[in-house]
Amino acid sequence: MSRAEGRTPWWQGAVVYQIYPRSFLDTNGDGVGDLKGIERKLDYVASLGADAIWLSPIYPSPNRDFGYDVSDYCAIAPEMGTMEDFDRLVKEVHARGMKLILDQVLSHTSDQHPWFQESLLSRDNPKADWYVWAEAREDGTPPNNWLAAFGGAAWSWHPLRRQYYFHKFLKSQPKLNFHNPDVVDACMNVLRFWLDRGVDGFRLDVANSYVHDEHLGDNPPVPMAERTFANWSHAPRLQRHIHDANTPENEWAMRRVRKVMDGYKDRLAFGEFSEEPSMFGIYAGGMDRLHTGYTFDFIEDRSFKPKVFRTYYDELLMPLEHLWPCVTFSNHDVVRPVTRWGGGRGDDALAKLGLLLLLTLKGTVLMYQGEELGLPEADLERKWIKDPVGDLYFPFGKGRDGCRTPMPWESVAHEAGFTSGAPWLPVPDYHCSRAVDAQERSETSVLVFARRLIHFRKQQPALVTGDIRFVEAAGDAILAFERMSEGQRLLCVFNLGRNEAGYELPANAGETLISTGEVELGKNALKLGARAGAVLPL
Repeated sequence: MSRAEGRTPWWQGAVVYQIYPRSFLDTNGDGVGDLKGIERKLDYVASLGADAIWLSPIYPSPNRDFGYDVSDYCAIAPEMGTMEDFDRLVKEVHARGMKLILDQVLSHTSDQHPWFQESLLSRDNPKADWYVWAEAREDGTPPNNWLAAFGGAAWSWHPLRRQYYFHKFLKSQPKLNFHNPDVVDACMNVLRFWLDRGVDGFRLDVANSYVHDEHLGDNPPVPMAERTFANWSHAPRLQRHIHDANTPENEWAMRRVRKVMDGYKDRLAFGEFSEEPSMFGIYAGGMDRLHTGYTFDFIEDRSFKPKVFRTYYDELLMPLEHLWPCVTFSNHDVVRPVTRWGGGRGDDALAKLGLLLLLTLKGTVLMYQGEELGLPEADLERKWIKDPVGDLYFPFGKGRDGCRTPMPWESVAHEAGFTSGAPWLPVPDYHCSRAVDAQERSETSVLVFARRLIHFRKQQPALVTGDIRFVEAAGDAILAFERMSEGQRLLCVFNLGRNEAGYELPANAGETLISTGEVELGKNALKLGARAGAVLPL
């Protein structure tokens, strides 16, 4: 139900805490986190003030891409627990007043999924057209120029069918064919299976890539004049992905998902949208597409410049009046923000500033486990690399393992209290020093600040569901914006730079409500130390 119908949906302005289950808490000593571990730490998540929990995949998988290669959509991975464990987890989450959101990977499956195992057997079996198969060119090369996100051609040959199959990621992740109505129906039934078990919503992995160009047209190149370092660092980024994904037709797939969600009360579907942000407003927002979603503009940013944030809201979001956004700086796929924005092995001042910005920007907040601790990226040796991206590019690129290391619970316990055995990824010493128990003992810690900040946000209507308006600021380090709701206006000012900076205040600015770093309020000005920020009433 929309605000126009008299009630604000629970997810608008909510704080969603993402858990990477393999790395949250292991209760049986096998080194892999499990559902019982998540249940055991629900009080911790609730103490943060989270409104919902988002779990990365918990389904059976050969773990070539650690759960994002699903081999059974309607079961629990044995290393994670049982369906009974899951049902109990749902009940316990709800008992604490929170919602439970699952990751759903409907664009592709594992090559071990029974659907693909049947599809590859022949060209005329019942599931022959459930995946994207194509003839080779006369010289045996793939049918077009599509490149896989993890490197190399997006096509792999299979000798049984004497055809190529499409995979946007690993060759072990074949792409489902959404042009086949039976595939779409099967995927919608997957959603219903979990909704019927009490799940409150889904985060849809690569939601921009459900529907490919049926004619298999070549992707065009990114023009030479528009290429940046990010393009040249990874070959797939040298082409615009407008035929293998990000198609106009993908909109109807989002509508099908929304129709399923609308058959249940108070449910949420939000999407991950990469590569072509211009398609964001076509796939999400309004009454019949996904409720919301996020792009990669913030989570891939390394500049930490005010222009990044202002441009995103003013140029991308402002024209999309029907779309309430998600705001996120971190997740299981990207370098942790403290390191990405310059903190190396840790910078608590930067971590607090990042949290203050995250929780004052307009949107539904997606916060990744460990962000509330100010955890930096883990710098892993080659022997620990598990991620296929890191395996491909090490040491020039170390992949995603550095943001997926286990959650540190106890500073002096074995493996920081994550497991009694050997963890699947190591726990760095500089994470142990930022463990939950250590931070709970310090009133100046990032964790204590995060709890206070989330509580503060919940008391300010303008921050939860209010609008946003960016205001001018001198220099290239100050970011300033107003958050506005009926009866409340707040001014949020941030010094994203490494040197002291000042900001001229309007005459009606009040006393600082919450701040981080060195902040000095003068008669008509605000003096901000490096990496400092403040919220004031207007």
